[in-house]
Amino acid sequence: MAPSGLQGRFTRAPMYITHTDALADFCEKLQGAPYIAVDTEFLRERTYYAQLCLVQVAYGENAAVIDVLAPDLDMGPLRALLLDPGILKVFHAATQDLAIFFQKIGQIPAPVFDTQIAAAACGHGEQVGYAALAQRLLGVEIDKASQATDWSLRPLTERQLVYAQGDVTFLCQLYEKLADDLLARDRLTWVQSDMNALCAEGRYTVDPQLSYLRLRTRHPSRKTLAVLRELAAWREHTAMERDLPLSWVVHDDALIEIAQNTPRDLGELARVRALKPGVAKGADGKALLACVQRALGLPPAEWPSPPDRKASADESLVALLTALLRLRAEAHGVAARLVATREELDQLATGATSGLECLTGWRREMFGEDALALRAGRLALTGHKGGVTVVSRPG
Repeated sequence: MAPSGLQGRFTRAPMYITHTDALADFCEKLQGAPYIAVDTEFLRERTYYAQLCLVQVAYGENAAVIDVLAPDLDMGPLRALLLDPGILKVFHAATQDLAIFFQKIGQIPAPVFDTQIAAAACGHGEQVGYAALAQRLLGVEIDKASQATDWSLRPLTERQLVYAQGDVTFLCQLYEKLADDLLARDRLTWVQSDMNALCAEGRYTVDPQLSYLRLRTRHPSRKTLAVLRELAAWREHTAMERDLPLSWVVHDDALIEIAQNTPRDLGELARVRALKPGVAKGADGKALLACVQRALGLPPAEWPSPPDRKASADESLVALLTALLRLRAEAHGVAARLVATREELDQLATGATSGLECLTGWRREMFGEDALALRAGRLALTGHKGGVTVVSRPG
């Protein structure tokens, strides 16, 4: 993960690749590289799966904008490059890019380095954007006007290509600066577990039978959850098959209303206010009723149980833990969210000790031990010289 020392200097204009031969030549030049910077441009507003339009790759003096929609391009050489375990793949905010590659090539292009995570460990804020980080560390202004353009339309404009190439040419420089900073601060191990977690394929795999857990209902009964599970699984499968956004198949509110009212026929289904007009009369209406009947036909023992209600956190203790977290994060020059999340603070305030990242490794050393001491009354926060400081309490 250490930088190569190339400092990301680009003296040649990037290539716009639309043919397999050109892609193979480009990928051959990058064989043996210690790392490559990678970014994607995609659309997903009207589809279930993201529509990959471009892949940008850079290292050293080599940079390319690869048009994966070009009819004469086979992604084989790019796939081999991305799956080379000896090459570190550098992304910024990698999750969406990795999900797309997992969908397209069936594997995560590990190992991975995420400059957003690294920036948080180096004190540049939580979830800092690429343009903001480039301006702060490199002093460059990135034109984001092309970010929201339709990347599926051809031909691409020169402005789009310039924007696309900038997403990886500067990413090389950001990586090397951040890797140097992490090395100097002895924090490479801090981010390694977070980088490794990005490569877990389970993060990018959807189980339709668990889709109902994403739907929020107030105090649902087991019967309601059983119906909702069948409805949500059907919608997930249908959206996949039709490659449509979930809400274009059936809106969340409609699924919840159906699950709560369990209509018995198409007439009752048509009364569901959140359902689009005409859905009840078509094939989808019959499928929704079949989901209801299938769920109600299950033995009650097979109905899912409501999620366990978490103990209510003491908000005053959460506030103290938040203040302690902020103090420790500021003292070490690291984003507080990288150390502990609000959910973890809530769990700490209810007495939890297991399964919390903030109580493991460097996070425990920086914050976790003091958090446990604060919760137990062995530490206190007090005003000092216009600020807040931590003091030990006897006993």
